Amino acid sequence: MTLCTNADSDGCIPYLFPELIPDMAQPHPTSRRFRTQLALALLLAGLPAAHAADLARISSPGNVLTVTVESGHEGRLSYRVERKGEAVIAPSRLGLLLDSGRLERNLTLTGQSRRSFDETWEQPWGERRLTRNHYNELRASFAEKAQAPGKDRRRFDVVFRVYDDGVGFRYDFPQQTAMQQARINAELTEFTPARPATVWWIPAFEWNREEYLYHRTPLNQIGTAQTPLTLRSDNGLHLSIHEAALVDYAGMNLARGDGDVLRAALTPSGNGAPVVRTLPFTTPWRTIQVGEKAGDLVESSLILNLNEPNAIGDVSWFKPAKYVGVWWSLHLETETWATGPKHGATTANTRRYIDFAAANGFRGVLVEGWNPGWDGDWFANGWGFDFTRATADFDLPALARYGAGKGVHLIGHHETACAVSHYERQLPTALDLYARNGVDVIKTGYVCDAGDIQRQDTVNGPVTREWHEGQWMSNHNLRVLQQAAAKHIAINSHEPIKDTGLRRTWPNWVSREGARGMEFNAWGNPPNPPGHEATLVFTRMLGGPMDYTPGIVSLKGRNGLPLRSTLAKQLALYVVLYSPIQMVADLPEHYAQHPDAFQFIKDVAVDWEESHVLNGEVGQYVTLARKARGGDEWFVGSVGDEQPHTVKAPLSFLDPKRRYRAEIYRDGDGANWETQPFAFVRETREVRSSDVLTLPLGAGGGAAVRLVPLD
Repeated sequence: MTLCTNADSDGCIPYLFPELIPDMAQPHPTSRRFRTQLALALLLAGLPAAHAADLARISSPGNVLTVTVESGHEGRLSYRVERKGEAVIAPSRLGLLLDSGRLERNLTLTGQSRRSFDETWEQPWGERRLTRNHYNELRASFAEKAQAPGKDRRRFDVVFRVYDDGVGFRYDFPQQTAMQQARINAELTEFTPARPATVWWIPAFEWNREEYLYHRTPLNQIGTAQTPLTLRSDNGLHLSIHEAALVDYAGMNLARGDGDVLRAALTPSGNGAPVVRTLPFTTPWRTIQVGEKAGDLVESSLILNLNEPNAIGDVSWFKPAKYVGVWWSLHLETETWATGPKHGATTANTRRYIDFAAANGFRGVLVEGWNPGWDGDWFANGWGFDFTRATADFDLPALARYGAGKGVHLIGHHETACAVSHYERQLPTALDLYARNGVDVIKTGYVCDAGDIQRQDTVNGPVTREWHEGQWMSNHNLRVLQQAAAKHIAINSHEPIKDTGLRRTWPNWVSREGARGMEFNAWGNPPNPPGHEATLVFTRMLGGPMDYTPGIVSLKGRNGLPLRSTLAKQLALYVVLYSPIQMVADLPEHYAQHPDAFQFIKDVAVDWEESHVLNGEVGQYVTLARKARGGDEWFVGSVGDEQPHTVKAPLSFLDPKRRYRAEIYRDGDGANWETQPFAFVRETREVRSSDVLTLPLGAGGGAAVRLVPLD
């Protein structure tokens, strides 16, 4: 073996430190070449070298991504990820901390197996109808080294599924005599990005759950963050770290350790260990999405594919649709949740919204404040809510019949104020009430400070406190879904547990909140900034649909507070921020004042055959094109930040044999959220697939396009 400068030459080892061996090129500190040089340099310096032995390796179907499992000092496990030979995730630790001791060191590989999988499955509703699930899988089995003769060794597997656009891995604990129950105090799982990166993140374990503005910082300046966490490496590569299939487990956050290491931080429990499971069981998937550009993260189906198939069966009873409701007026404080002279949830007011929905082709009417419990300080007394009957001024059966006669369904509302055990005890009767009255979607709510979920395992027993994303709430959400599915009712969760793709398994989990939505624009303190939505697309929305409640054409919040948005941007949000239920959130009288803009809201679809990101940068701007499911129309939406942009929208996704009428709703000359938010143009032109639309976005602006076949 000789020393040389060419890392790819046979029979040679490249140098590392110039003070030891001068005039050598310096490799990146996370590459295989670096590790080889480091071992050599330590040897030359008379220092011990800690080798990591490769135990197993698996590549994606297109040989884009490669995962290697390593064993290092004291039998410690780690993994690394490379993309086309370049490091993406540097060696990162694997393991768990249990009540019965660490599962991290003194581990030995006892076996490994591989398989390939390729299927195309159909979503009953979604951003696209058909989804390809194509991966190569590695299952690596480990056991502790024998500590004493005759003593059973604890065993577990690490399963990797490697796609061309990402990696998922999880721990799998088989039935075994050495351990019947696992009390997991912490995961030792790490993610170490291989290069310096810019990160978009929101803090974990803060009082307002997920409802924070995103920070943009260098990787080495983040605190403890929630997932999805989005990174852009200094070489332009984009990554998202998240989890999939969060079932009977605590949600994962990320805490920065030394340097750029990100460590899993499990959401605590009010009853000891964050996770308690009986064997056998699997953990949620830990996910790393990888793309050359930001839009690749959005187009990835990794999170959905790592969830189990539909467990319900036929869900054709759920109809993706737009809805209106008694909601925005409550945030404007012109009406109230509480009974009294300003009560919004009255029979007469709800009939008015039903008439408005029917006249404009909207299927649903949400009514908040319909049930007893809202009077007084409901935020502090969720135990006073009654979900089984209506207030005296709200005739639920009569309104359900009235709506049905017009093709309109009521959307139910269950605000728990975090008295979750109290809610669960009423849930069967509450679901029966809604099912009898044709209510097939429920918006649930868990308004309280993080860590203040109220759990009471027995009537009159002690009340303990849990977190929204703890193991107990993970199970609560599934109990609600399962009972609702039996009644053909869909769930739209607010103040939810994070979205990890469980809508594939439980397709009645149709949407959720889980970020700063439109109501912050009513309240202020502060309202959402112009770049908020262009950030959400590449962060929160990577988990799944969001009930953002767009369409505030008045552009005004409480006491005339201006939204940081132009009129055209409010239309574009219907395309950009996906949900199979989209609220037409403003007041009926405000839509009457803007009939041109309202026309797009009436026309835009909510369920899609396919979706494409045409361009975008995190937090700056994004343009998406979506094809309506069951039809030939396409819709394009583009939104920007506080800077003006001119975006190009190539129409190559259109059928090249057809002509289309492009109905364009865009910012007008001088459009600016501060000075000219209503500068607005509606225009029409004929286009083909070879055309490129030029869309000007004002400050805080947007553009929306409907493409209708002419042939």
